[in-house]
Amino acid sequence: TNEPEIADTRDTDQELAEDFGNDSGPTTGMIAGPSNNAVIGPGGGAGGGPFGRGGLRDGRSGRNGSPRHDTIEQGLQWLKAHQSPSGVWEAAKFGRWCNGEVAERPSHDGVGKAMYDTGVTGLALCTYLGAGYTNRGRHPYRATVARGLRYLKNTQDPEGCFGARASSSYIYNHATASLAMVEAYGMTNSPLYKPSAQRALEFIGLSRNPYYAWRYGVKPGDNDTSVAGWMMMAIKSAKLTNADAMSRGREAPLAVDDDAFQGIEAWLDKMTDPDSGRVGYMTRGSGPARPRELVDRFPAEKSEAMTAVGVLARVFMGEDPRKSEEIRLGAKLLEGLPPSWDPADGSIDMYYWYYGALAMHQVGGTPWKTWSKALDKAVIQSQRTDGTYCEYKGSWDPLGPWGEDGGRVYSTALMTMCMQVYHRYDRVFGTR
Repeated sequence: TNEPEIADTRDTDQELAEDFGNDSGPTTGMIAGPSNNAVIGPGGGAGGGPFGRGGLRDGRSGRNGSPRHDTIEQGLQWLKAHQSPSGVWEAAKFGRWCNGEVAERPSHDGVGKAMYDTGVTGLALCTYLGAGYTNRGRHPYRATVARGLRYLKNTQDPEGCFGARASSSYIYNHATASLAMVEAYGMTNSPLYKPSAQRALEFIGLSRNPYYAWRYGVKPGDNDTSVAGWMMMAIKSAKLTNADAMSRGREAPLAVDDDAFQGIEAWLDKMTDPDSGRVGYMTRGSGPARPRELVDRFPAEKSEAMTAVGVLARVFMGEDPRKSEEIRLGAKLLEGLPPSWDPADGSIDMYYWYYGALAMHQVGGTPWKTWSKALDKAVIQSQRTDGTYCEYKGSWDPLGPWGEDGGRVYSTALMTMCMQVYHRYDRVFGTR
């Protein structure tokens, strides 16, 4: 890239001090390692849960020079190149930036919609946190992560909602931004992020419908599985942070909606077809949603996105995949529909692949091995290698049903996160 790797962090430390105040917490020298292993640790650690907050050290995916490691690193490089100086990743105008400067040749291929800037910023930050990079330590992404988190903090309103409530789907922006902020706090235990993480969780609790889940807005009365999945991830992260603190004899630092998991479970039971295991978006067993104008181009039967969300949520909320019939049936559907990068047949669904990777990794065994091989082929071989990081190298074309919304930033973040599943999340339960 045009910006050299950080060899001396004195300038960055000064910048961070001006932006955030004096955060004198621990730092670690990193190549691609955890910023604070004491929080959860690679492979679950003290929290005993699935969020292994480590870096790329695991031999299954993290060995330097391995295809997955290289794919992740190139995705991170592309995202770094297209972050704006203010810290936001712009879904529509990412192409005008090249490592913090105005690009000489702005790219307009793969633009999304500006209303999702906050949401794709949250996803982009999750790619760095998923690789073990925070605002601390000696690594080339320290300032990138710090600027992104600062941007999110600055967009948070008094009720705790991230980003403007300019459209009905602003709740997605809040959900992914919340996951990033809660993870950042969980990884650093920094007082810089705790208030923001807490307010984010409070808005999640405020916006949930009584007895069930979420949809668009605050207690809108109707629910959907997609929003529920993202909210579940943020809440699970907070619960694991609390579990770690309590295991060390401290009080839980984050207050969470204690009834949220019961509400999600009740909603999933309502949406899951008992015969097939298929999970619906708003109607039992109906499959995933699609933009109305893209229904024919991306047939719903080509994706089991909501089933993947349901399987993952059940595992993360405590159901044993070795004993749960709903998980067994859902995993069977996912196994029969592995990732395939074919722009012609409407099968590309990055949202599905991400949740599917998380879910199948939890299921484990032969189904996961088969699914992961297909995932590697679909993701690694489709990553762009042409041009520079300021152009297309390291990114993915946003060809799925939601690509026109999130654009190239969304697609690159999700595909990078897919490759992190192998080392990022430990299994909650042992598998056969």
